Amino acid sequence: MRAAPTPGPVAAPPAPKVTAELLPPPPGYAGSEKCGECHEDEHSAWRKDWHSRALSEATSDHVVGDFKNAHYKGDSSEAWMSSQDAHFAMRTKGPGGVLDAYPVHWVVGGKRMQDPVTMMPDGRWQVLPIYYHVTGKGEWVDYSESKQGALTPDHPFFWSNWQRNSQHSCLDCHVTGLNTRYDRKSHHWSTGFADAGVACESCHGPGARHVDTQLPKDIIQPSKLPPQQGMAVCAQCHGPHRTLFPLLDAEHRYQPGRRYEDYYQPMVVLLGNQRSGDFFEDGRPKTSSFEYQALIQSRCYLQGGATCLTCHTAPHAGHADNEVKQPKRLTKGVTVDSASCQGCHAKVFAEGSKHTHHTSAEAQDCIACHMPPTVSGVLDHFVDHAIDVPVPRNTVKHDIPNACNACHTHEKASPETMEAALEKWWPNAKQRQARRMRLADAIAMKTAEDSRQPLEQVLADKKEAPSLRGVAAHLLAQRFREEAGPALKAALATATDPTLRSDLVEALSMTGTREVADVLAPLLKDKSLWVRQTAAIPLAFAGDARGLATLETLAHQPESEGLTMPHVVLGQLALRRGDLGTGVQELERSLELQPYNAEVLVVLADVYGRQGDLPKAKERLEEALRFDPQHRGARQRLDFLKRGRGPGH
Repeated sequence: MRAAPTPGPVAAPPAPKVTAELLPPPPGYAGSEKCGECHEDEHSAWRKDWHSRALSEATSDHVVGDFKNAHYKGDSSEAWMSSQDAHFAMRTKGPGGVLDAYPVHWVVGGKRMQDPVTMMPDGRWQVLPIYYHVTGKGEWVDYSESKQGALTPDHPFFWSNWQRNSQHSCLDCHVTGLNTRYDRKSHHWSTGFADAGVACESCHGPGARHVDTQLPKDIIQPSKLPPQQGMAVCAQCHGPHRTLFPLLDAEHRYQPGRRYEDYYQPMVVLLGNQRSGDFFEDGRPKTSSFEYQALIQSRCYLQGGATCLTCHTAPHAGHADNEVKQPKRLTKGVTVDSASCQGCHAKVFAEGSKHTHHTSAEAQDCIACHMPPTVSGVLDHFVDHAIDVPVPRNTVKHDIPNACNACHTHEKASPETMEAALEKWWPNAKQRQARRMRLADAIAMKTAEDSRQPLEQVLADKKEAPSLRGVAAHLLAQRFREEAGPALKAALATATDPTLRSDLVEALSMTGTREVADVLAPLLKDKSLWVRQTAAIPLAFAGDARGLATLETLAHQPESEGLTMPHVVLGQLALRRGDLGTGVQELERSLELQPYNAEVLVVLADVYGRQGDLPKAKERLEEALRFDPQHRGARQRLDFLKRGRGPGH
């Protein structure tokens, strides 16, 4: 939304930029300028690519938004943009709803949307509420309001709160070699990196050793990695994920050449027990930036072994739009986007319009029907990397968009009409459609009561994407707790994917840990840290000595002492048996690793309150509210303290 300035607070002249000293990057990083000394052509080409501008200083060269006294007003937000002497600022409501001017220090992106970032006095980098929509009509928009609805200052996603913090949510993918620290005593954040933007070492790994030796073995070439490790280089950013080790642990951060599953678990459909709004009912992502989650459930990946590098190339290599490989020559009638498909589907290409049954040039492009622009970035649309056939019946039953109606939007082109055409022209498509229909019937909320059979079928299908089998495991345990055990145990017996094993362990623990303890116990020696930790936690809570011993090992051996959950669980169990000293020690250790865990801060406040240390209890509660201003328990306890009562009362 864009409007002319209206009567109201006048945008203050921008404050001079405060340039905080950046931390050095973690050991081993050389920086892109060093790389460019030997690789001039690649460095020059990379500089022209959008990866290099994933994060940029807010200078006139990089800021694309209109800061000439522009004004924006939404349902819950309002902002005035201004610039002076190459300094940019946004005047808007900040903490507590107080109107103030915030200097723009950095900008994220700029190809489609550009997000301004301000550095707060405590060192947090916060994404300001109003973004500039470059590919739209040159409008200022409130991206979070569009996605979350109206936001008040105490909402977790209000721009100045922790959930919108750049160090926590953005920088790991928008800089190279992130190093961020938090001082719990001063409540101050410090941040640094090797490069702003996605630079050489994001894809090739830390390069300091290679700079010294210039040996090929001392640098990573993604194209020469095994396929899944090569894809992990892209997946580290092109798919939201959970991390095994916490944000502040730079030593255990993923680096190119390593295995994705040793560091990440992709977010798919469920966030804990809550439903994510970023997925359609058949498990396909409907929001941009989930390309990895989409691709790993495609048949191109599962059966054909296609990875990101099958179709895309490096940012510094010659390419068409969005890093799609530019072939040396194109077969007549084949688009650049479709050229990658031709290598595996030569027979289909040879059929031409006999396969497409369309005459328009656009419909001859594989992308039109198999990667339709049904993925939303709130204001832009992107292609669907799940690469599948259209299923209009899922549009009718589950309101999932299909490729046919992405083009055929007139009234007579109903999903039912599209389905009839599909059956006539591609009778064999039913086999492919059946998979997506089964997934939708299994995952959708509206068919939850009748979903046991499709869930068990998805779970038992070894050809199905492990990520979707994991979703089926969780939903089966949630919806059919008493009946879920046999199907979950059967899937666990043959599961080779570590993330699926972890999902199955979590699902089995929902059915009753004591009943499945002997099934979980062998996984305490699993090769995957994820799986060992996931199995140990429910066993330890159930009083199983095997689980407790594994947590003790994980908490104190060098390769895993940086994990937060073993310390949290050991602390909780110590408090349960009345060992306050050990409980406090373990919980405080977990906060050294993950200081923004509001739940742990509140538990510690209760312990300190029972011990009579009210100042320390108050300190922990105030810290919890810094990270979660809506935390009811912290607010209530702090109110008790102000009345002269302990937080545990």
